[in-house]
Amino acid sequence: MSAVEKAAPAVTIPEIGQPFGGGFFSGITRDPDTGKRYLNITAGAERELSGAWGEYGEKIEGADSFTNSRANTEAMAAAGSELAQQVLALDIGGFTDWAIPARDVQELQYRHFKPTVEANWQYGRSGDNPNSEPVGLLHTEESPVQTTLEAFQAGGAEAFKPTWYWSSSQRSAYYAFNMYFADGNQGNDVKHNELRVRPVRSQLID
Repeated sequence: MSAVEKAAPAVTIPEIGQPFGGGFFSGITRDPDTGKRYLNITAGAERELSGAWGEYGEKIEGADSFTNSRANTEAMAAAGSELAQQVLALDIGGFTDWAIPARDVQELQYRHFKPTVEANWQYGRSGDNPNSEPVGLLHTEESPVQTTLEAFQAGGAEAFKPTWYWSSSQRSAYYAFNMYFADGNQGNDVKHNELRVRPVRSQLID
C-alpha cells in the first residue's frame, strides 16, 4: 500500500442516489486484479455527452477493463477518441477525474437508476456483474425494477434517456460494449457509431 493510500481517510458509504463527489453515488465495484473497492459516482444528466467511441478496426491497448473506467478512457483519448478527450476535460464540482464508465460500472447505473417500467432484457450476459458489491445477477423480467429515485425516473431531471450509452470497455478492434437504458440490454456496437455517455468517477474505499 502506498503512503497516499495509508493516509487516506475512512470513507463513509453513501446511500444510492445521494449527491456525492460531484455527482450521485451509484454503487461499489472491486478491482479483480488488486481486490481494492471503489465508490462509483455518476455525473448529473446535464453532463451527458455523445459521440463515436473511436476508429472502426483499431484495437486500443489498455481499454479492455470491465472496472477501470479511467484507465480505459485515458487509453481511448491517447488513441484519438474525441469523446474520451471531452470527458477527461470535465470539471464538475472541482473534480477532474471523470471517465466513460467501464462495463461493470455502467451496469450499476442501470441497476440502481433504471428509468423505465419496461421488462428487462434477459439474454446474453445482461445483468451479470461479478465485480460489483453485491454481485450482479442476470436480469429477470422484474429485476431490476424502476428506480424509486424520482429524479432518475423517466421524465425526471437526472433520468437516463431510453437509448444506447457507450461504456469504455472495448470488445475488439471493431466493437465496444454498450447498454440500452430502456430495458438493460448489454450488448456492443461498432465503434464509429455515435451514442450517449454518462460520465463517472471513482473513489477508493479500501
